[in-house]
Amino acid sequence: MASAAILLAADAPKLSSANTGFMLICSALVMLMTPGLAFFYGGMVRVKSTLNMLMMSFISLGVVTVLWVLYGFSMAFGADRGSLIGWTSDFVGFSGIGKTELWPGSTIPVFVFAVFQLMFAIITPALISGALADRVKFSAWTLFLVLWATVVYFPVAHWVWGAGGWANKLGVIDFAGGTAVHINAGAAALGVILVIGKRIGFKKDPMRPHSLPLVMLGAGLLWFGWFGFNAGSWLGNDDGVGPLMFVNTQVATGTAMLAWLAYEKIRHGAFTTLGAASGAVAGLVAITPSGGAVSPLGAMAVGAVAGVLCAMAVCLKYRFGYDDSLDVVGVHMVGGVVGSLLIGFFASGKGQSAVKGLFYGGGLEQFWKQCAGVFAVLAYSLIASAVLAFLLDRTIGMRVTEDEEISGIDQAEHAETAYDLTGAGGGVVTAVTTPALAAAQIKKAATQSRKVDA
Repeated sequence: MASAAILLAADAPKLSSANTGFMLICSALVMLMTPGLAFFYGGMVRVKSTLNMLMMSFISLGVVTVLWVLYGFSMAFGADRGSLIGWTSDFVGFSGIGKTELWPGSTIPVFVFAVFQLMFAIITPALISGALADRVKFSAWTLFLVLWATVVYFPVAHWVWGAGGWANKLGVIDFAGGTAVHINAGAAALGVILVIGKRIGFKKDPMRPHSLPLVMLGAGLLWFGWFGFNAGSWLGNDDGVGPLMFVNTQVATGTAMLAWLAYEKIRHGAFTTLGAASGAVAGLVAITPSGGAVSPLGAMAVGAVAGVLCAMAVCLKYRFGYDDSLDVVGVHMVGGVVGSLLIGFFASGKGQSAVKGLFYGGGLEQFWKQCAGVFAVLAYSLIASAVLAFLLDRTIGMRVTEDEEISGIDQAEHAETAYDLTGAGGGVVTAVTTPALAAAQIKKAATQSRKVDA
């Protein structure tokens, strides 16, 4: 027994400073993605909604962080309870976690794993906000964040990544969040917008992006941070899978951008900057679940298919009449579905596991597993999110008033404007000034400015 104990102790994983440092950097990269998303979305809306769009992402950094420490990490990654949820009392408040305690099967501390996964939990609900631009009360959105993270994200994360989660046990492959993040958020966005309805003027008034440079900046930050999002999900670099994912992330993203632009040129006659940014994000979304299972050529195929299908999907909102303001459904839900299902065709058996897809002689077994994970998460998130939105809408109300939506949600909800166009300086309206009075003051200042210019 003594010799066996010595052998087991010698074989036990040891803390790796290299992997720990790498994962801390990856965590910071994923955190940067949320401000990047804020800029990406903020540039895509009209001027009067810019600050609200930024805040809908930024508030997630605070709300979800608190929830994660209190109970979210325990629900997502605690000991399995019936393959549906996790719970470990030592994870509650991070109270029972030792600073050198290792995450099972890894060489990094539990704290590092927890903070890395926290960044995923933060950005996932923030993705939903792009579909709701221009019309949702900030207080209602904040409460929706709390409820959605608790009821939807934490359980789904356990299904997909938690030890004992049903999708994990089934063998559904989701390297870094195709189902748990992108399909989850995209389906939630669809569920909410079906409840709260369209923006005033949808399909009638022009609703063009007010700042394409901000959109490109946001897309660039997302692309940069996504290397941490994807490559970091292997929790280290000891076997080459993380570097493979890093390479596939770049390959798929570049290919998807080119595919989107090609489709756009053929369909609409121009290569747009918005198309380039959206195509890149579509590629990032699609390679997120599949990048550890496919070869670089497979990643190229995934990116090409996602670029074209997502470009086609964003037009469906006009055909079916749902107001997905910033194409969350078309890019994130559709891109997540594409990337997840294509694993069943392009898995090479030489990446994260020996699983092979149809094109590598593995048949359709993995494809059907992917279908189970994809459509279960999609259905649960859509229905649960719609129910939450309905309950909030019937109690505190989800939407701002019609007058507030027309005049601008920034003034109504934040008493601020994104840009000072009067030359007077000072973008913040004092706390004692009502939104209506602030709007009148700005209108008066603008009139005076035009007179001076004349």
